[in-house]
Amino acid sequence: MKYVFVGLGNPGDKYQQTRHNVGFLFVDYFASALINSSKDAPYHSPFFKHDSYVNAEILKHKTLTNEYIFVKPQTFMNLSGEAVKNVLKHNNLDPSSLTVIHDDLDVVFGKFKIQPSAGPKVHNGLSSIEQHLKTAEFTRVRIGVDNRDGDRSLSGEQYVLGNFNAAEKETLTDVFSQISARLQQDLKL
Repeated sequence: MKYVFVGLGNPGDKYQQTRHNVGFLFVDYFASALINSSKDAPYHSPFFKHDSYVNAEILKHKTLTNEYIFVKPQTFMNLSGEAVKNVLKHNNLDPSSLTVIHDDLDVVFGKFKIQPSAGPKVHNGLSSIEQHLKTAEFTRVRIGVDNRDGDRSLSGEQYVLGNFNAAEKETLTDVFSQISARLQQDLKL
């Protein structure tokens, strides 16, 4: 069985630790967790390589029964659909094999939702993917990033481009571990 895990984010050092890049951060964690079978996997994996054909950082891993393709599009968030479509086409796969991991301001920080075909009210990365694949029929891992406690002095756009603080990074490790366990259980990995 082939599985494609796409983490959404923006390329470049400037965005590396931002809330908007939680999809990239999780894919790094999950790839390391599956490959190393370790719950204490690092956030960054040295195994990703740039694939210019699909314009994404890609890591492929095969076991006796499964093939995993981990993807971090390098198209910037709002154009993620281009890379996702190319990855599926290049690997002769349909959207049923796809799980997209992304930030979500509709979910409180420290929580997550794993849902087929359902996402936040507005997310430009998901909209781009749906537009390019011409379907919403794929699984989403919605990682909550809203930790504002009602303070809306920053717009959502500004807030998601801010970095996680040290305490939030610690919480993320626990959240990533929970998501990893759920995906492995749900997908029988």
